[in-house]
Amino acid sequence: MKEFKEKQIYRKEIYNGRVIDVVCDDIILQDGRNSKREVVLHPGGVVILAIDDNDMIYMVKQYRYAIQKEIYELPAGRLEKNEDPFLCAKRELEEECGLVANSWICLGEIYSSPGILNEKLYLYKAINLKHTKQNLDDGEFLSVCKFNYNTIINMIKNFQIQDAKTICAFLFNNI
Repeated sequence: MKEFKEKQIYRKEIYNGRVIDVVCDDIILQDGRNSKREVVLHPGGVVILAIDDNDMIYMVKQYRYAIQKEIYELPAGRLEKNEDPFLCAKRELEEECGLVANSWICLGEIYSSPGILNEKLYLYKAINLKHTKQNLDDGEFLSVCKFNYNTIINMIKNFQIQDAKTICAFLFNNI
């Protein structure tokens, strides 16, 4: 099978932000022509499918400014620089939901939008949960809710859950 690859010949930094950076790369295509690629650089993140002893699944509801609405999603968070994804998952579950888990299962990894973004998300399942104290980040506002599996599947089917990382975690948990 033929390998498809593009070679970077020059990178221009467009924007350096608190969460993302944006670059524009001059590249050489497979056929030798020159082109450009605009890329959003992101440190990656984690997504946690937390299931309690009654098979209830923890979700969060929060306002997402980029889409201008409240959505349901699994607890998730951004990796700090050089942070281990598993440690980030443990930190985020406690920060957002006030939970710690005695058992963890890695469900896989996904790229959220590889055409423009290098963000890699690490998917985890957390079980054998214990309540601690929620500790939200400054400026983070969310409510924690619990749903059973069938309710969440129906919410996905009815477009009440449209968050791709949440949908992927459910898929990975069931394959």
